[in-house]
Amino acid sequence: MKNNQKYLLIFISLLMVLNACQVRSTPISNQNVMPKVLNVMTHDSFSVSESIISEFEKQNNVKVNFLLSGDTGAALNRAILTKNSPQADVFYGTDNTFMSRALSENIFEPYKSDELININDDLELDKSYRLLPVDYGDVCINYDKKFFSENKLSLPESLSDLVNPEYKGLLVVENPATSSPGLSFLMATIAEFGNNGYLDYWKKLKENDVVVVNDWETAYYTNFSASSGKGNQPLVVSYNTSPAAEVIFSDHPLTDSPTSSIISENSCFRQIEFVGILSGTHERALAEKFVDFMLSQTFQEDLPLQMFVYPANVKATLPEEFTKFISVPQKPASLDPELIAKEREVWINAWTDEVLR
Repeated sequence: MKNNQKYLLIFISLLMVLNACQVRSTPISNQNVMPKVLNVMTHDSFSVSESIISEFEKQNNVKVNFLLSGDTGAALNRAILTKNSPQADVFYGTDNTFMSRALSENIFEPYKSDELININDDLELDKSYRLLPVDYGDVCINYDKKFFSENKLSLPESLSDLVNPEYKGLLVVENPATSSPGLSFLMATIAEFGNNGYLDYWKKLKENDVVVVNDWETAYYTNFSASSGKGNQPLVVSYNTSPAAEVIFSDHPLTDSPTSSIISENSCFRQIEFVGILSGTHERALAEKFVDFMLSQTFQEDLPLQMFVYPANVKATLPEEFTKFISVPQKPASLDPELIAKEREVWINAWTDEVLR
C-alpha cells in the first residue's frame, strides 16, 4: 500500500511538472494567432515590391489586401459611394486635382503621422492631416531628341511656342476628360494663360493641328515618334520621369535617354498623391502603421522604380537613373485645389466644345 501511494505521488508530481511546462510555453509563440486583414483601396497604377509589403505584414501580423479600383477618379468615386459601408481601411492615390472633392465628402479621418517630419513641406496641402503626401511627379511635354536634331529644329521654349507654324502637327495630347495626364496638361494651360485665355490658346493649338487621343498609352506608344519609331508626333504630353523609363526598359543598354522634357515655367503640372485613413475603419491602429510605413524611407525609396514618381520623404535616396536622365521643373504650374474642385468639370466641358466639336 505504501508503495502504491509512493508511485501515485510520483505520478501526480510528473503531471504537475508537465502542466507547468505547458503553461510557461504558451505565451512564447503567437504563430497560431491568425493575422488581421488590412484593406487598402488604390488606383490601378499602384505598385510596390512584394518583399517590402511582406516585411510589413510579418512585423505587424497582418495581411494587406490591395483593392485596385480603376483610375484615380474611379477609385475615389468607389470610396465615396461606399462611405457608409467602407470597403477599405486606407485609401491611396487621391491627387491634388481631386483633393478638395475627397475632403468635402468627409471620407477620411485625421492622422498626423510622426513621419511627416521628413516629408517635403511644400507637398503638405491638407492642414487637417486627413490626406498626407506620399509622392509627386510632373506632367510635361516630352520630345524626341533624334527628330529635332535630324531636322535641325529648335525646341519650343514655352507653351506659347507650340502654336508656331514650325510645330504644326507635331504635338499629341490626351483628352482631359478621359486621361489624368491630359487633365494635368489642361491645368498647366489654365495656370499659364488664365481662366479667360486658355481657350484661345487651345483654339490656336487646334488650328496648328494638335493631335488629341483618349489615353496616355495611345499617345506615347502609338503617336510619339521616339517610343514607337513609327509615330508622327515628336512632342507628347507625358511625365518627366519617362526619359528614365526609356533607359530602364530599353531592349539594349543605353548611356543616354532618347527623350527629354521641356521644363520651362508653367509648362509642367505637378501631381501630388496622398494617402488617408478611411472613416469607419475597424483597424485604426493598423491603418496608422500602414500610413507611417508608406511615408517611411524604406517604402519611399521603393517608389521611384515601381511607379516612376518622386518620393515625398526628403531622406529617400533616388535611383541613379532619376538623377541622370530626368529634368525637374523649378517652377511647375499649380492651381488651388479648391478652384480645381469648383471649376474642373466646367473647364473640361469648355475644352471639349472648343477642341473636339
